[in-house]
Amino acid sequence: MDPRISGFDYRRITVADGVTLHTAVGGSGSPIVLLHGFPQAHLMWRHVAADHTVICPDLRGYGDSDKPADTDGTAYAKRTMAADIVALARELGHERFALAGHDRGALVAIRAGLDHPRAVTHLAALDVLPTLDMWDVMRGTSAAVGFHLYLMAQPPGLPERLISASPDAFFGHFLDVWARNPEAVPADVRAAYLTASRAAVTSIVADYRASAGIDVPHDQADRAAGHHLRMPVTVLQQDWGAALGYDAAGVWRAWAPDLDHSTVTCGHFMAEEAPAEVVKALRALLAR
Repeated sequence: MDPRISGFDYRRITVADGVTLHTAVGGSGSPIVLLHGFPQAHLMWRHVAADHTVICPDLRGYGDSDKPADTDGTAYAKRTMAADIVALARELGHERFALAGHDRGALVAIRAGLDHPRAVTHLAALDVLPTLDMWDVMRGTSAAVGFHLYLMAQPPGLPERLISASPDAFFGHFLDVWARNPEAVPADVRAAYLTASRAAVTSIVADYRASAGIDVPHDQADRAAGHHLRMPVTVLQQDWGAALGYDAAGVWRAWAPDLDHSTVTCGHFMAEEAPAEVVKALRALLAR
């Protein structure tokens, strides 16, 4: 997918039967894996990927990575996608690595931290809540901003048909309304995101459907067992002020006792809108 992250090597890495991830790798030193959000691809990290050995894959189902059919509801479980990332790191020679994710990528990172605590040394989540808490706080008219969560949670068929009828309008809507600074996603990058998303409607819907399906009991089991993220965790979220309506730091602390939670004054795409603040936070996390 063009454009690319300057100075990075690109390769396809097998992480599961029939699944390879399109991956950009650059830098040197201790490894950190950066996972993109929706409706983006690895390119969202182009301003952040600087220090350490930096590994930026397209998640399964996104970008130029493989898009397996979801025949049994597990292909896009965050547990499955997290296993991809652990396998990816191992294929690159890293048994332990730091992990940062934005949006959908953050949900994969959380699951990786819960399922593979010996592999994930540090964890950062950008502008997301854990799955169970996301569903808990979305209620009333304020939930209208998350209409896409409910649309893509529907059984296979209708969501795919509706989105495929006008994919650029659907995916472009989020690029428009979630960014406070439209110039943060320039025309060539926006075109790359839309091209990739247009070819991935079925798998993107399957990813979101999993968050209303199989991901929920996985998270419920961890909550019931008292499992938490054992590694240092940094969370960056938009500064919504009183409009947020809930204690985001408190929500996160229930999952991550070793937590550094802060807000960033920008839109949802903070790695593109406020990259210097994201880099600063990641460096501080890796120093903990």
